[in-house]
Amino acid sequence: MSRIGRMPITVPAGVTVDIAEGNVVTVKGPKGELTQALRPEMKLKLDGAVLTVERPSEDKLHRSLHGLTRSLLHNMVVGVTEGYKKELEVNGVGYRVAKEGKNLVMNLGYSHPITVAETDGITIDVPAPNKIVISGCDKQKVGQFAAEVREKRPPEPYKGKGIKYANEVIRRKVGKTGAKK
Repeated sequence: MSRIGRMPITVPAGVTVDIAEGNVVTVKGPKGELTQALRPEMKLKLDGAVLTVERPSEDKLHRSLHGLTRSLLHNMVVGVTEGYKKELEVNGVGYRVAKEGKNLVMNLGYSHPITVAETDGITIDVPAPNKIVISGCDKQKVGQFAAEVREKRPPEPYKGKGIKYANEVIRRKVGKTGAKK
């Protein structure tokens, strides 16, 4: 039995979960609304404020989908109540970021500034010239957008210059050892 899949999901007050035909789940909460089509084989049951996921058989496919379906539903419920955020740090001399309207403008050592626009469901905040906070209610969209911003100048291993996640540890290399005799 899947340890994650058999755990019930408690739906907090102020959140509504609608399960349509074909396992199309819509979750509405204070932070927004998320809709996702889940595999139709999985059995979703909503009893009051408790959402459970059951699998139809012990097939390998159904066992693997059991935990996945439960995780996706849990992420939707947490997203519409608390939301998700990723923090990025910009390291490097002259590297800085600013927000102009709904665009993120980054000076990353290139000959031109790089501009990234906010997408729907994603908000960008720049509390400091070397810090970016990306937030939204969809965990997958927040993570993907943060990865795309980091991709503009990933951190390099010698001096650590570039854009990195706030909790990321960059493995450093020594570099040149000096002149040989």
